[in-house]
Amino acid sequence: MSRKQSIKIIIAGREYPFKIETEEQEERIRKAGRIIEDRLIEYKQRFSDRDMQDFLALEALRFAVKTNELEAKASSTEQADKLKQLDEQLNIFLNQIADC
Repeated sequence: MSRKQSIKIIIAGREYPFKIETEEQEERIRKAGRIIEDRLIEYKQRFSDRDMQDFLALEALRFAVKTNELEAKASSTEQADKLKQLDEQLNIFLNQIADC
């Protein structure tokens, strides 16, 4: 796909239009929509006394928590990589000094 194409995703009974440029984008958006729909169904089954707004809020919260966890993990991985690079550079430097 070289030009934008319109697709529609249904979440909680409402249709949402998206403009996409690639098939990969379409797959990601459709998969995300299915995940949300599946979670909403689970919430309906577990919490029959709540409404759709509550389910959407719960899913938004779950998503935000998961995003924060992934960002923290990525951040700590980046920091570990930087520390490893610094350690390697320090070892090289110390070896050079020892050779003198």
